[in-house]
Amino acid sequence: MSTDGPAAPPDFEEALLSLRGHRVRPELHLAEVPPPTRLAAYAAALTGEVNPAGTDPDGILGHGRFVVLHEPAGQDAWDGTFRIIVLARAQLEDELGADPLLGEVGWSWLVEALADRGASYHHLSGTVTRVLSETFGGLELREGRVEMEIRASWTPTTLDLGPHLLAWADLTCTAGGIEPLPENVTALAPRK
Repeated sequence: MSTDGPAAPPDFEEALLSLRGHRVRPELHLAEVPPPTRLAAYAAALTGEVNPAGTDPDGILGHGRFVVLHEPAGQDAWDGTFRIIVLARAQLEDELGADPLLGEVGWSWLVEALADRGASYHHLSGTVTRVLSETFGGLELREGRVEMEIRASWTPTTLDLGPHLLAWADLTCTAGGIEPLPENVTALAPRK
């Protein structure tokens, strides 16, 4: 991950370096994207697409975004100098969209992913939203859709952001319907 503009502070550089070299599930395809520009003095961002089929657009099961913000002087609302913002979105089966516990389940995926990866944090906040889209007129050829969107942010307690990245990767895959792997098991990429 890189930044534009003036040289980044050493803490931000160290945090970005901690994001490199991690292995995520082969179904999750990551890409660096331009970060938001008005939220903090320094920022970096990644997107992720859950797609077991690789490049087939019909194989997308979910997607997300991982953003690192750094304000060297700190922000009162963050109670720190760093903030992580994540998004995970996926289409659901219709019957899941009607589940009254869907929001709690989605939030538990995030909290469990952070705990499983040993990501230390404070000031966690966010939302879980379900979206029901019905089509009309010329769009009636497409079926309605139910989507879940998990948005969250938190303040990491160390400059090692690798566990936070891996927790977001786990959350994005779980939201996309990819079952979590047992400990010490590695997913194999599908054969092409």
